[in-house]
Formats: sequence, structure tokens, C-alpha cells
Amino acid sequence: MRFKQKLKPAILIKRYKRFLADVELPDKKVITVHCPNSGSMLGCSEPGSPVMISSSDNPGRKYPHTLELVQTGSFWVGVNTARTNKLVQEALEKGVVKELGDLDSITREIKTSAHTRLDFLLEREDKRIYMEVKNCSLAENRTAMFPDAITKRGAKHLMELAALKKQGHAAVVFFCVQRQDADRFIPAHHIDPVYSETLAAVASEGVIILAYRADVNPGGITITRKLPVQLTP
Repeated sequence: MRFKQKLKPAILIKRYKRFLADVELPDKKVITVHCPNSGSMLGCSEPGSPVMISSSDNPGRKYPHTLELVQTGSFWVGVNTARTNKLVQEALEKGVVKELGDLDSITREIKTSAHTRLDFLLEREDKRIYMEVKNCSLAENRTAMFPDAITKRGAKHLMELAALKKQGHAAVVFFCVQRQDADRFIPAHHIDPVYSETLAAVASEGVIILAYRADVNPGGITITRKLPVQLTP
């Protein structure tokens, strides 16, 4: 995925109210930008970090700029979770995700029960594959981790996938690691032990757990390689 416009550099002053951040532009002007990330952004929201922002020409937007990337050390991290499903769909269409075979169709935002929607319904011949995508921006010691905050909604999605698996469908959790300084993936048991334990439980019931890493830079983001997954602490 290439960014449609050239991103603008800035320095992060602070992130607050979950969806807002103040940044300083190269001319020292301070602006408030939209931060489309519901997680804590642990490890990639330090004041003083270099960031990249995009601009919208939509006159209806209160905050016309969007936080896209944050630099940690020498690596960029993709923090705009609104882009994650597009990244994954692109990888599916290009055949990067080998485990799922040659797909006949890809449907976004599929309702699976009265109160639950999952990110994708994939179809291959007569097989239905339900998939939930999680954006992963947390990494320590070359290990990517999810979640970066307690997520009851995430655990609910896991149970929905397990139920679909019991009905005879395939079910997948796909962790999209939007940073290049990670060589493996583990659930963040120290942050949300319930999610971690639920992930291991549904995996034992046949839900497929995949983690793929993306190359991230100010020109674009592309999912490139599979990471090994370790489910137990």
C-alpha cells in the first residue's frame, strides 16, 4: 500500500483522549491531529518521537490531519489502524498469505451473529474462512505482542471464531505487525492474561493463528513475511 500523498514530518508532543495528538511541525507550529488507534500505543507514543502525518481535503473534518507513523529507534511503526484491513486484503489478493490457499472471494465486514462482525469472510471452492484482523504495534526485544491494553472485545472475537470453527468453517486470527523490528509474535500475557489464555484455548480447538510483519516507511506499508507464533508464556 503506497500512501496517495506525501506524508508530512512532525514531532509528537502528546497523545490524549485516545483519538487526538498534538504535534509540532518543522516551522514550530503546533497542531492537533486525529489518532485513529483505540489501543494504548504502548512503546510508540513517547513525546518527542518523530512522526508522519497525512492531510485530508475533506472540509467536514474537524482535524484535517491524521497520525500515520511513529518512529521508535530507527524503525517506523504504523499506528493508523484504519489502514490495517486494507493492508491485509492487499496481502491476500497478492497471495502473500500462503496458508489460506488461492481464494475465490474476499468479503469485508461480515456479520456472524446478532452482536458480532468479523473483518473478513474468505471463500475458496466450497470452504468458508472467517478471519479477524488485529493490528500489532507493540514490540520489545524483537518480539511483537498483542494486545497493548486489555481488550474484552478482542476476547469476544476469539470466542466467535471458535464457535464458527465448531460449525465446520475455518477460522483465523491474523496479527498484522506494523513494524520491522520483530522476529516473532507472542500474546501479551502480562497486559491481558484473559486474552492470552483465550487465544491459546481457541488455537487448541483449531482456530488458525497467523502473524505477519509489514515493511513500514513514509512511502508506504506492505505485508512481507510470516512470523513464528508462540502462544504459551
